[in-house]
Amino acid sequence: MTTGSTTTGTAQTEATSLFSPSLIEDALTQLCSVQDWLRFAVSKMHQGQVYLGHGTDNPWDEAANLMAAVLSLPPLTDEQLFKARLIMQERRDFIALLQQRIEQRIPAAYLTHQAYFAGLPFYVDERVLVPRSPIAELIQQGFSEQLAGVQPERILDLCTGSGCIAIACAYQFPEAEVDAADISPDALAVAEYNISEHQLEHRVFPLLSDVFDGLAGQQYDLIVTNPPYVDAEDMADLPAEFLHEPELGLASGADGLALTRQILRQAAQHLTEQGVLVCEVGNSMVALQALLPDVGLQWLAFEQGGTGVFSIDKAELLRCQQQLKEF
Repeated sequence: MTTGSTTTGTAQTEATSLFSPSLIEDALTQLCSVQDWLRFAVSKMHQGQVYLGHGTDNPWDEAANLMAAVLSLPPLTDEQLFKARLIMQERRDFIALLQQRIEQRIPAAYLTHQAYFAGLPFYVDERVLVPRSPIAELIQQGFSEQLAGVQPERILDLCTGSGCIAIACAYQFPEAEVDAADISPDALAVAEYNISEHQLEHRVFPLLSDVFDGLAGQQYDLIVTNPPYVDAEDMADLPAEFLHEPELGLASGADGLALTRQILRQAAQHLTEQGVLVCEVGNSMVALQALLPDVGLQWLAFEQGGTGVFSIDKAELLRCQQQLKEF
């Protein structure tokens, strides 16, 4: 996860002054089309200095997500919709969401309770992180390079949060069973809801587990994990938007690798002979590379953007057991 500077008190004060009663009344009266309102939202987001990074990287897409929710539509990819006129209630609903987004720094996904991951919709709220991992690209490619064409029969999504990785894997590998493990009962409640919404109760199973502690004796052909990996320095400097997310899903010790250490030390015993671990560590990849220069971590490239994800197979994990115990 990329972090930036925190929003200053001055910026927050300015944000609250962007929606005077007279301006709101003018907007409701004079802005008619979807495009009018998206343009207005982009201007206000720029003025309010919002931080983006929860699934969008520009204010137009962030505003479009809010608009899609107001209109009960999927993502706004049809430009013909931009010409559509909004009724007054839709205008009021949209400006209310926009005002919350800017003044309270609440990520759009928490306002709409929906995020897309690997092309699939998921319910989200402040019990889980907003899905945004580049691992989605690997899932859509069927982990072709990592699995060398082998179809996994058992998959583990460790630190599952909303269940988005587990569910996306279940779609990609329709013959596989997927365990979705997390330490947080609150997160698992969200994951269970999403599993039900996607009608995958027969193949995706939410499990309460502190890393591998609740998975004794279980082995998988593929373990995918997006664990907490924000270091102490970045945690102290998070933009306000990230403070709405559960700290349990972000913080991972002084160097951001506390959970990753446990995963690397224990993963081998939970992988089948040809099994593979895929793990995201984000900005903490620099620290991990420095600590484990001789371990065969395969750092992955992404066409759609993103860094800080590695893969490693069981054989390499076993070869490096002593180094992993000591780092």
